Amino acid sequence: MSEDIKSTHITWHHGAVTRADRERLNGHKGAVVWFTGLSGSGKSTIAHAVEEALFERGCRSYVLDGDNIRHGLNKNLGFSPEDRTENIRRIGEVANLFVQAGIIALTAFISPYRADRDAARKVAGSDFIEVYVKCDIDVCESRDTKGLYKKARAGEVKEFTGISAPYEEPLNPELVVDTSQESLEESTKKVMACLVERGVIPA
Repeated sequence: MSEDIKSTHITWHHGAVTRADRERLNGHKGAVVWFTGLSGSGKSTIAHAVEEALFERGCRSYVLDGDNIRHGLNKNLGFSPEDRTENIRRIGEVANLFVQAGIIALTAFISPYRADRDAARKVAGSDFIEVYVKCDIDVCESRDTKGLYKKARAGEVKEFTGISAPYEEPLNPELVVDTSQESLEESTKKVMACLVERGVIPA
């Protein structure tokens, strides 16, 4: 799906307001903070906590959440490997648009395949920050906030990551947060410190 290029005779239109202009107005840089991990690991929870911390500092950010995106933009996609790839391809492109607007895009997606995450990284380039939300599957399953693990074990949910579909751990993420060991506050502080260290937001 992602290989099909059907748009022809198109030209990128450059606006008068540049990304640098927007970042100067915002007081921080644009970036993609890509949270990846198993269902129940805490991706969305941390992403929203970071969004709140950024908001309190006057930074412009927005969470692109896996479930929320599938209610609209990606509602025509399932959970086959091909659909998962297209799901992440679209989000990678949307997140990069946020970056060009000088906004910090916080994406919370299982995004189980390294190749798909690498493709999203390629789109955003040096603005891409991969955060591996590490959590043992036993802990994720014990939380089972959406009841999905139980359904997956019963065979009611097909192609469920960690049970009947694979998850490929990041090999060299910019940051690892272990939610089976750390509190939400600790994980949030680590992400904020990473953003400072990388020069996305001021110290």
